[in-house]
Amino acid sequence: MLHDNQKTEEAGQIETAPSPEREQVIRAVIDEIRPNLRRDGGDCELIEICGNKIMVRLTGACVLCKLSSATLEGIQAKLIEELGEFVRLVPVPGAAARL
Repeated sequence: MLHDNQKTEEAGQIETAPSPEREQVIRAVIDEIRPNLRRDGGDCELIEICGNKIMVRLTGACVLCKLSSATLEGIQAKLIEELGEFVRLVPVPGAAARL
């Protein structure tokens, strides 16, 4: 994992790695909703943080659930509230965990 002062170059763009504090807040928000998802047979897994895009994978019952978009919207709203900045939650089907 990259630290704050390290950078990565992808597709011609240089992006700074997320700060450990920012990643901790993002993980805490996902962990807060996780018991509700697991109770219904699903889960949400953090895949990658790339600037204001936060990639997650829904698993289990969440994959085919008709309310998964509402779940993602709720997580995104909570992330915006906790981080104090606009972020976009991006579902990534079948991606391997990177973080």
